[in-house]
Parts: sequence; C-alpha cells; structure tokens
Amino acid sequence: MRRKARLVPVLTLAAGSALLPAAAAHGATGATLAPATPQPAEKEAADTVKEQRLVQRYWTEAKMEAAQPLDSLAPKKEGIRLTAETLAAQSKAQPVSIPPTTPDGDTAAPLRADAAARASSGSPWTRGGAITKTAGRVFFTYQGRNASCSANAVTSENKSTVITAGHCVKMGGAFHGNWVFVPGYDNGNRPHGTWVATTLYTTPQWNNSEDINYDVAAAVVAPLNGQRLTDVVGGQGVAFNQARRQQMHAFGYPAASPYDGSRLIYCSGRAFDDFLLSRDLGLSCNMTGGSSGGPWFLSFDESTGLGTQNSVNSFKYNFAPNWMFGPYFGPEARAVYQAAQSTDTP
Repeated sequence: MRRKARLVPVLTLAAGSALLPAAAAHGATGATLAPATPQPAEKEAADTVKEQRLVQRYWTEAKMEAAQPLDSLAPKKEGIRLTAETLAAQSKAQPVSIPPTTPDGDTAAPLRADAAARASSGSPWTRGGAITKTAGRVFFTYQGRNASCSANAVTSENKSTVITAGHCVKMGGAFHGNWVFVPGYDNGNRPHGTWVATTLYTTPQWNNSEDINYDVAAAVVAPLNGQRLTDVVGGQGVAFNQARRQQMHAFGYPAASPYDGSRLIYCSGRAFDDFLLSRDLGLSCNMTGGSSGGPWFLSFDESTGLGTQNSVNSFKYNFAPNWMFGPYFGPEARAVYQAAQSTDTP
C-alpha cells in the first residue's frame, strides 16, 4: 500500500523522442566493498563516439527549455520507519570523507563551516564559487518524453563521475536514454559544455523495487573536447556514513512553478530525520520538481562554494510541500560511487 506523495526533483516531460539503444542492465564490477554489500545496478549508455555525437545533437536549446518535471512514486509504508536500531547501526559504520578537487586536479584547501551561513528555504544562489561549476542540470528521455533533473560533479579517480538521484537514471523499470549533464547551466547557457553519460549506476534497492531509501545514482560522462569533467569544473568532496541532523546546504534546478529551471536554487538549515515513511534526511526547502538529484552538503563554505556532498534531493510529501527529503549516504551509496569512479571512460 502506498501513500500518495510526489518526488520533488523528478523528471521533466515534454514532446516525444526516441531512446537511444543501450546494452541490458547487468551487475556492476569494480566496487571495493565487503562482499555482503549489494553491488550497484549498471547500464551502458552512449558508450561510443557515434552515440555520443547523436546525443549531443539531440539536445537543442529548445528541447532543454521544454523539459518538464514528472511526478513519481511515494515511499512504501512497510518496515521503513527510522528506528533507534537503524540509527545505532549507521553510527557504527566507518565514516568515509573524500576532499574536493580544483579544476587543475589539486586537492582543495580543508573546508570550514561558514559561521555566517544563512537559512534559506529556496532562494537563488548569487554568491558564486565552486558550486556554480560543479552543480548542473541533467536532461534525458523517459518513456519517449524529454525530462530533467539536477546533479553534481564529485572528486573521483576517473575525473568523470556525477552523483544524482536514482529516479534520475531509472524509473518505471527502465533506464533513461539520451542522458547528459550540463554543469553551470544558467538561463539556457551551457558555459562548460554538455557532457554525455557512458554508464549509469544505481543501488540494487532502487533498481529492483524503487525503494525511496536508496534513491541514489551516479553517471560516468565521456570526455569533452579531449578533457575530463573535473579537469574543467572541479569536483566537490563526498562523504558516507556520517552523523545525522547536521547543518546542510541543498542545491538544484527546480523547474516546476514557481521556478522555471533556469537558475541554481539553494536551501540551508539543520537536517532532521523523516518520522513518517522513510529513513531519509529532511530539510526545510521549497524547491520543486526538476531539483531531484541536486546535491546536499555538509560543511558547506558559502565564501568558496565548496562542501562535502552527503545526500541528494529525492522526494516530497504532498501534504508537506515545505519539506525536502534525501537518502542517507551509507554503504549502498558508497558502492554506487566506487563503481562509478572506477569505470573507465572512452
């Protein structure tokens, strides 16, 4: 039994288009985790130069502007409420934190929490910094219709890894097609280019049953003009198995009213635990559809635009439009990240 809710950052719908052919989903390799950890689901996307060129040509400015958010499934009721036992198990997991990198490949200076951080429930980001390069819009086709989400470039071995939400790579039993990442998207401008995904990953829980607690995904993008993604835009740090209920910043490109997808929007405040139907983190945030997959950060420095990614925009309850929820980044999210960052790009 499901309780009706809508996934906040969900896909966008517009006039029809055909999916590019891709290989069938299969078990991911290369994740360096304990055997007990389920391995991510993987799908090859545009893994040849010819396919990448087709995807590049497909995404005209008009198609991007026409992409609309899509409502999706709500959390399941059975057995997913946050319990003291769950919190205790998560607190015992080994914390993992990877620092951000600058476009020249150097590790960025240690982060500090910005004492002057302002609370925001959904305001345009106007302070510049690294976030204006690493965050971006995602465009893809879903069941023959154009759609959009949000995502973020992170530090990775292959310098080509983007983190987003699970429903931004797969929903309704099928992976999305024509998948691209546009970092720094701004009023239709693509200042850092359009990056085509070669491989998409998500958690086995999302892949098998669209479990909202594991709504996490990663994409590996092909080089563009001979350069890899984070050599161009830099990469934010990423962390797993961290303490809950911390101060966080969330970013995304909401496209449903009152927003239009043209600008980077942010929310900030102290996270709380969902006490209703999921094990997710919650944040006071008015972002709407299209912001799905946008990054949540710990220790975000508003003066530099750098932080440590620790969740993504995932869903909202219809009866609580001022709350945004994002999955806890535990072992499953880390497995997705590890599989993606160890994947070679063409």
